[in-house]
Amino acid sequence: MTRSSLTTPPPGAAAPAPPPGAPLPGAALGSHYGHCFGCGTEHPTGLHLTARTPDGATVEAEFTVGEAHQGAPKLAHGGVLAAAMDEVIGMSVYLFHKPYVTGRLETDYLLPVPVGTTLHLRAWCNGISGRKAYLEAEGRIGAPDGPVAVRAAALFIEVSMEHFAEHGDLAAIAAEHQDFEVNP
Repeated sequence: MTRSSLTTPPPGAAAPAPPPGAPLPGAALGSHYGHCFGCGTEHPTGLHLTARTPDGATVEAEFTVGEAHQGAPKLAHGGVLAAAMDEVIGMSVYLFHKPYVTGRLETDYLLPVPVGTTLHLRAWCNGISGRKAYLEAEGRIGAPDGPVAVRAAALFIEVSMEHFAEHGDLAAIAAEHQDFEVNP
């Protein structure tokens, strides 16, 4: 993976232990928002990622590239592949039970991904330092051990739920995140 110093954990950054109440190994991870382009079941042309955590520390997901996801004829759009990487990485920080947002996403494209292909994604955290989480992901064609088509490194920043209330839709947050108290 080609990455910059911005997505490389600093010395002393350590991968976090799963917090109390974190999803158990093997657990399926639901959508964080029904209309999310990446994981939402209600988005008509979204990726509809289905995810689980095999070990409580990493996330695995799949999606099948559809007609709505193409850039060049019959090939996945690079932006869609970057969105898939962003989403699976975002799902991996969900395991920490804290809200994070993408600060930086670096993506390497290694192989074209044809329409109709199922892309198998895996994401993990390399370390946390303060509010910054340093993460990586890969997408493999056709099977969990298939050829790597795309890799990503990311910096995610921990924010408060008020961030989403200030910049997003407070009613939607309250409807889908009853477990978080949001005081606008």
